[in-house]
Amino acid sequence: MTDSRASGSGLPFLYLALPVMDEPDHLERLLLCISSQSYKRFKLFVCVNQPDQWWDDPNRLDVCIRNSESIRILTSYQDFAIEVIDRSSKGNGWKGKRHGVGYARKTLMDTINAVAAEEDVIVSLDADSVFPENYLISIACNFHEHPRSVALAVPYFHNSPPDELACRAMLHYEIYMRHYFLNMARINSPYAFTALGSAMAVPVLAYRAIGGMTPKLSGEDFYFLQKLRKYGEVLLWNDEMVYPEARFSNRVFFGTGPAMIKGAAGDWTSYPVYSGNLFDDIRETYALLSRLHRQPVDTKIVRFIATVFSEDDPLEPLRINHKTPEKFIRAFHEKFDGLRILQYLKTHHDTESSSDEDNLWEFLQRFYPSGELEKLKIDPKGFSFIYSPVEELEKIRMFLFQKEMEVRSISALA
Repeated sequence: MTDSRASGSGLPFLYLALPVMDEPDHLERLLLCISSQSYKRFKLFVCVNQPDQWWDDPNRLDVCIRNSESIRILTSYQDFAIEVIDRSSKGNGWKGKRHGVGYARKTLMDTINAVAAEEDVIVSLDADSVFPENYLISIACNFHEHPRSVALAVPYFHNSPPDELACRAMLHYEIYMRHYFLNMARINSPYAFTALGSAMAVPVLAYRAIGGMTPKLSGEDFYFLQKLRKYGEVLLWNDEMVYPEARFSNRVFFGTGPAMIKGAAGDWTSYPVYSGNLFDDIRETYALLSRLHRQPVDTKIVRFIATVFSEDDPLEPLRINHKTPEKFIRAFHEKFDGLRILQYLKTHHDTESSSDEDNLWEFLQRFYPSGELEKLKIDPKGFSFIYSPVEELEKIRMFLFQKEMEVRSISALA
């Protein structure tokens, strides 16, 4: 690290945005992690939150008390400045249906936006994640070196829990995520990124340009990065990673915790390993976009878009309004976006007879040399997410992780 990097000369100021609910057990570890950062030009904003009605619910009262403990920890901390937004004390909690981590992140980012300069950067955190001491400076340098980028989807790696059931569920979920990323990358989708609330950052300028975050009960990180991607380029590479904790948690509706809960009970229907044929359908239409700009072409994706939007020819309005192929293609990707891609995959997944294990090994054997796979020493015919040793799932996780990091590193050179 050069002297200019260590001093922060010319680098952006960082605002750290941390939603907290029922997290006193993790806060002190995270605060120590932040305190240990080599880059000191930052300020932490924390939103401790819950529905106000939980104070009158005996089944939720424990969370309210633990949130009070979180506020005590935060307000008594001395190592660096912390701005606490109290949306949990009685009378201050969320009212009605407007609650959840999505509203907490939006509240944080809107509060930061009101005081930050446009050249500053908002770094999204989660209380149960950790990162190395050069994490913040790696983000500051990344945006300094890529001033036109509108967001950063930070590489991640879940720490393995000691419990075998939790570890197996985490590995299954991470394999699902990395398989999805690698397939999206191979078809050159603009939405080839992983959205994790604990692993993303956005310049204040870009936050203002897109009109801020759209609040969601959960899954807000996915919609947020999708919105930013429609505005500009999302960075995929960073010199340092985030290490989220893998645990059973129902604090949100989507993400690692809920996936692990459902998965441990044998339900992976929300997170299937999709058939490569479905990604090929998307790639086929991508390859025809210049032709689709000139005339209608019947493809599975065009038919799907027609059904979703109830339009006979869903691309005709794009042809009328976008005269150049470049503008038409951009408009297509905004219409058939990351959400629509997921909807297509989910809709057609049930028509595929192949299992998650079949789809995983078909992908591995199709796109990676047999010699690399032989080193894993795993029999594809005998592999099972349920019954195979955890060590085999870990080998596959590591293989996909390494391939994903290769893709991310190449993107940094583009």
